[in-house]
Amino acid sequence: MNSEFLTVMRYQITLLALVAATAPSQVRFPEAYPPTNEIRLENLVPVPMRDGVTLYADVYRPAAPGKYPVIVSRTPYSTERAPNAYAAAVFFSRRGYAYVYQDVRGRHESEGIWEPFRNDIEDGYDTIEWSARQEWSNGKVGMEGGSYLGHVQWRAAMSKPPHLVTIFPKVAATSLYHDWITLNGGWRLSFNFGWGPVRQESRIMQNTGPHTLAGGPEGISFDRLLRHLPLMSMQELAGRHARFYRNWIEHPDYDDYWKKLNAEEVFDRIGIPVHTAGGWFDIFSQGTLRGYAGMSRKGATEIARKKSRLLIGPWGHGTSRKFGEIDFGPEAMVHEDALELRWFDYWLKDRRNNGLDEEPPVTLFVMGKNVWRRENEYPLARAQYKKLYFHRAGDANGHGGRLGWSLPGDDPPARYGYDPEHPAPSLGGNNCCGTPTPAGPMDQRPIEQRADVLVYTSDLLDRDVEVTGPVKVALYASSDAVDTDFVAKLVDVFPDGRAINVCEGIVRARYREGADRPKLLEPGKVYEFPIDLVGTSNAFQKGHRIRVDITSSHFPQFDRNPNTGEPFGQSARVKVANQTIYQGGERASYVLLPVVE
Repeated sequence: MNSEFLTVMRYQITLLALVAATAPSQVRFPEAYPPTNEIRLENLVPVPMRDGVTLYADVYRPAAPGKYPVIVSRTPYSTERAPNAYAAAVFFSRRGYAYVYQDVRGRHESEGIWEPFRNDIEDGYDTIEWSARQEWSNGKVGMEGGSYLGHVQWRAAMSKPPHLVTIFPKVAATSLYHDWITLNGGWRLSFNFGWGPVRQESRIMQNTGPHTLAGGPEGISFDRLLRHLPLMSMQELAGRHARFYRNWIEHPDYDDYWKKLNAEEVFDRIGIPVHTAGGWFDIFSQGTLRGYAGMSRKGATEIARKKSRLLIGPWGHGTSRKFGEIDFGPEAMVHEDALELRWFDYWLKDRRNNGLDEEPPVTLFVMGKNVWRRENEYPLARAQYKKLYFHRAGDANGHGGRLGWSLPGDDPPARYGYDPEHPAPSLGGNNCCGTPTPAGPMDQRPIEQRADVLVYTSDLLDRDVEVTGPVKVALYASSDAVDTDFVAKLVDVFPDGRAINVCEGIVRARYREGADRPKLLEPGKVYEFPIDLVGTSNAFQKGHRIRVDITSSHFPQFDRNPNTGEPFGQSARVKVANQTIYQGGERASYVLLPVVE
């Protein structure tokens, strides 16, 4: 046995304790059983696709002859070059699985042209069915992996391969338009550019950091480059010419280019059980939550609806104890491989007595209390949706605004100006992967001092208020621009003054009626703007305050709306937008909170 493989194996089986209890303070996670077999590895195994292109995979499997269940994982990051690339392959193959680890089309060893997402439906199907036909396969196939390796699982499931039994997508998008390229229409600039042309244009991934650009002109940093307009010519300044990035900019609306890649459009045709996993602060948290909610309600079979599962913790783009500025305690850590092993044993090895059936389908981490809890569904049926209204008070730019459970009277509107040349900077939130601003829960006070940020704060809480589920802001507003953005953050204000972001959302004004129905504004007209803050589970504790921040930029996590209404990404012209937020009578803005008693 290769000593490097053994080192990885020993590292992988450092585990948490096994448990069966379901009380919030007693939720534990399964322990992986020790390795059961030696393995063999076949490198560069050709896997033919229907169009004649050959993709290459490394196949890890038990050394003893026989037929084994198969786990497929497909990656754009290399089966060999990425750090610890083969750790999961070794872990599962040493426990009785064949593990097919494949470079996706046009990446590293595989043939074809690299265009993110575009071929993963057909290539996923062909790889799964090829795996099921091999002499070492028992015909049962599952998929695993996180981020892009999770995205491709949803794409494969959309094609309904006959031998695909289950998938386990972690930190993954169900809708690449709504979860990745945009957040409901607001363009994810730093991630799209940093992940896209900066790191992924060539066949071999460019391992550049967030502040430098390999191959780019001297003196141009990532931070500075993100301010360049128009967006369409940004990549050329760094010596990049990715066609797929131009395609993304040319399709800013939710059109057929994106609909064909959206698993949410076909949940009712996916009949296999799905286990989603992710973090409240992950960039793809929307996919984790909607993936479970969609399959549990709309799945094509009773098994898909009743047996799908969700795990979501206080993490970003992967498990951790501390994220951003908050340490969530030792209970926050979870051994992902052990969770997956039990799932695959149940579905691919028919081990029906491993405790999975005894647990409710949803496991979530309640921040603030910092405990895990099992639930029967998501969103929670027992949650009471309560409106916390914006009240006007304090200084002229809204820093003294209040939140209250009662409807405001004739409070005058609040106003601010949004200048794209001086946007509110990103500070924490749902971002990831080498972008130049920190992600996760961060103290928002530096941002809240700006004149273009409205701050609404509740009275001191005389009891804990738990918010678990989807969070939305109904914002009544007008602008003197024909298009603009509105950003909302839900914030937990600690007794020491720290203002820690809990969840966030954005709406691009032209998409107020839907990302597939763009419509410019009539300047000065009042509209209701729905802002989806995705979701959270946070206990606002006694002595804390609940806060909502409203502004019109979150840069560079999202691109700056130029306020001109011109075609997306094509112009360098910008203008200041003067925004008016309404807070009284029939135009009472509010945040809708899922309160759990």
